[in-house]
Amino acid sequence: MLIKTIFAGFGGQGVLSMGLNLAQAAMLEGKNVTYLPSYGAEVRGGTANCTVAVSDEEIASPVASSPDFIVAMNQPSLVRFQNQIQSGGVLFINSSLIEAEVSRGDIDIVRVPANSIAEKLGNPRSANMVMLGAFTKKSNLVSVSSVIEGLKSALKDKQKLIAINKKALMAGYDLL
Repeated sequence: MLIKTIFAGFGGQGVLSMGLNLAQAAMLEGKNVTYLPSYGAEVRGGTANCTVAVSDEEIASPVASSPDFIVAMNQPSLVRFQNQIQSGGVLFINSSLIEAEVSRGDIDIVRVPANSIAEKLGNPRSANMVMLGAFTKKSNLVSVSSVIEGLKSALKDKQKLIAINKKALMAGYDLL
C-alpha cells in the first residue's frame, strides 16, 4: 500500500503542520513515510503545500503526481490541485472558504466547514486541526490516537495548545 496526500492552502493556515502531524502519526504506527513541504517566498499569506506519502514498504519517491487524497484549505489550492487527484480519490474542501463547485465526477468530495467549526470552538486558528480530524476519519490511514500522540510530541510542553488542538481534531473527526 502506497498512499499519497497533498495538503494545500495559504501560508499561516497550518497546512504544513497537518502534513507533519500525519507523517508523525504514521511513523508512530511503524509505517514508512515521506514528508515534502513546499511554500512560496511570501510564506504567511502565500501559497503552501506539502506531500505526505505513507506506505508499508520503502517509498521510492516523495513526489505525488496523482495523489489519492487532496486537502484544499482555500480556493487557489482547489483550482491548482483538483485535476491532479487520481480517479476514485478523495478531495477534502474547506467549505468555509471555498464556494466553487468541483467539475469532476470521478472523485469523492468531502466538504468540511473547518473555519466555521474552529470559530465555534473559540479558536479560529485551529481550522487545520478540524480538517485533519475529518481527514483522519475518512482516510483511515492512521488512528486518531496516533495523531493525538504526534500532536503531543510536536507541541511538547504546551499543554494549553495540546488541549485546543485535540478538541478541534476531535470536532473534525466526529463530523464524519
